[in-house]
Amino acid sequence: MTRPEPLEVRVGVLGLGRIGRMHANLLGTGIPGARLAAVADADPDALEAVTDRFPVPGADDPSRLLARSDIDAVAICTPTSTHVDLIVAAAEAGKAILCEKPVSLDLEATDQAVAAAERAGVILQVGFNRRFDPGHATVAGAVANGEIGAPELVRISSRDPTPPPIDYLASSGGIFLDQTIHDLDMARFVTGSEVERLTAVGTVRVDPAIRDIGDYDTVAVTLQHANGCITQIDNSRRAVYGYDQRVEVLGSAGMAFSDNQAVHGAVVRTDAGGRVAPLPWFFLERYMPSYRRQWEAFLSAYRGENTVAVGGEDARAALVLALAAAESVRTGHPVGIPAIPADETSSTA
Repeated sequence: MTRPEPLEVRVGVLGLGRIGRMHANLLGTGIPGARLAAVADADPDALEAVTDRFPVPGADDPSRLLARSDIDAVAICTPTSTHVDLIVAAAEAGKAILCEKPVSLDLEATDQAVAAAERAGVILQVGFNRRFDPGHATVAGAVANGEIGAPELVRISSRDPTPPPIDYLASSGGIFLDQTIHDLDMARFVTGSEVERLTAVGTVRVDPAIRDIGDYDTVAVTLQHANGCITQIDNSRRAVYGYDQRVEVLGSAGMAFSDNQAVHGAVVRTDAGGRVAPLPWFFLERYMPSYRRQWEAFLSAYRGENTVAVGGEDARAALVLALAAAESVRTGHPVGIPAIPADETSSTA
């Protein structure tokens, strides 16, 4: 339903870590139709760093920001363990919500958050930003419009240049819920088909400390979709050549491929050989256009022009697959989907 709103949607950012600062910077420097209106973080240094740059109110407690009448929407960028409570509080305060992924590390909590937004009648968009990457979206479009025929085989590679700190990994829920979950969502997005069966394998090839916390740094997942398509996903925490993100769909009438983007387009060739520009080293370098497009989609949904592009049901579906991948590695067996009930609380790989 379209409703009268201010010319600009007034957004508050909750959490000013790496991803929260990125959203604050985007909103503060120019997302048409939105503006940064307030920020909140318990860390006074993080709060000061943003409020010194942008003349907006700062709060050390998210509840103070949510109580403001001059806030229309919030970006939840706090640690995953806080997402559900903040979604519920924001929904009860009547704020539209963009929440970074995952909503939660367990399904029951995810369902509670989604239900709260539905009860309040506010939009909840989940931060699977890769759907908005122009290259990945073009691949999905080529499938959706039939240009390459029925999808038959999908390959998705996501490889980070270097592992995050061990302290981060220990609280992340494991590689499947932290890294692979993006690719599981991408598989549903580009094929347009749900997953019926999943098989995963995992090992430690990068850092023995990752094994010590019960996690993996090198994994592969095979998905069997309802439409008969097969998706193969590979993830690594170490790609020494840069941030590696590729998606390919082979269809009955052709193929579509989203490749990496180098930091610039120059190529040098001589009789001694050649060289090209390196890949970006950081996900913010690679995906900044997609973060902008994500906000454009959010604002369109807020104005009632379109439905939410990536909603609570997508968050739940990706989480089911991530938990299933962890179960497949643990047991060494394929897992049927859905195989994990809504009250499952397991959240580790």
